[in-house]
Amino acid sequence: MTIVRLGYVAMSMIVKNASPSKTMTFKQFQKIDDRDAGLRKLERIALQNLHNTLRLLKHTAASDIHFYRLTSRLIPLANHEELLDWDYMKPLNEPLKEIGEFARKHQIRLDFHPDHFVLLNSNQKHIWKNSIKTLRLHYLLLKGMGIDTTHRCVMHVGGNYKDTEKSLERFIDNWMLVPNSIQDMIMLENDDTSFTLEDTLYLCEKLGIPLVFDYHHHLAHHHNPNWEDNWSRILQTWSTSPLPIKMHISSPKDEKHFRHHADYIDIDMFFNFLNLIKGSIPVIDCMIEAKKKDEALFKLIEEVSIRNDVEMIDGSSFRLK
Repeated sequence: MTIVRLGYVAMSMIVKNASPSKTMTFKQFQKIDDRDAGLRKLERIALQNLHNTLRLLKHTAASDIHFYRLTSRLIPLANHEELLDWDYMKPLNEPLKEIGEFARKHQIRLDFHPDHFVLLNSNQKHIWKNSIKTLRLHYLLLKGMGIDTTHRCVMHVGGNYKDTEKSLERFIDNWMLVPNSIQDMIMLENDDTSFTLEDTLYLCEKLGIPLVFDYHHHLAHHHNPNWEDNWSRILQTWSTSPLPIKMHISSPKDEKHFRHHADYIDIDMFFNFLNLIKGSIPVIDCMIEAKKKDEALFKLIEEVSIRNDVEMIDGSSFRLK
């Protein structure tokens, strides 16, 4: 039977004063008269973010959670055009290694979800170049942690530009210019406004990219409401991956704001999905995208634990009977 493992995104509602996304704007940086002093301050912020990331991973391990999404904002201003001479990785070597060692020891799957401005199908060259820079930063962070970079960054297809077909084909054209090391990192996710499951599958199958199925996005934006018709195709995109299949789970805030994420997970909605995929795969990792982060995970697992159709494994995992 299928094992379900739950994960959460970046921040904790339980661990206090542990933000891994502390930042500094470039305007604030410019107010520091001594440029070297400004760079040292940026490094201190990045080190604090990594320190808090390790604290969150310790919380994650203590809670029997095996899946965690790192924030993409660990290093403020890392790729700013005015700071391209800054070797931001050098002072971070040791804390990055410590994070990677801890994750491996406790068998925690780590990945990233780069921000929405990373657009590989952009028709503007400078946006595409900046997207590659951002993805390279993610690559360097993973390498610094000693983590296999394969399939560690989930992304949306990008902009629709009022022409879905041309935008898909532009993604393919641009993909051929992406370095192989970056290509190997990427997973693609169907979104809630532009690219449906079928659109995203088209790219994933053509280019050999795993598809991260977002159930909530599919309900909000689809051609064919019956996603299960394509489930075997989704599984096939993961056939060469070293990692278990991954999906996203969230719930609508309400009918009026259907695309917005709710604070918690609607367990009935979740099990509508799980009951249809039960037995089709040995393991599935489900990333919870809820406003209440780890608190939503704990609430969901509490509700799951009293069901008769599951067998609990630990604090974030269960087996579907």
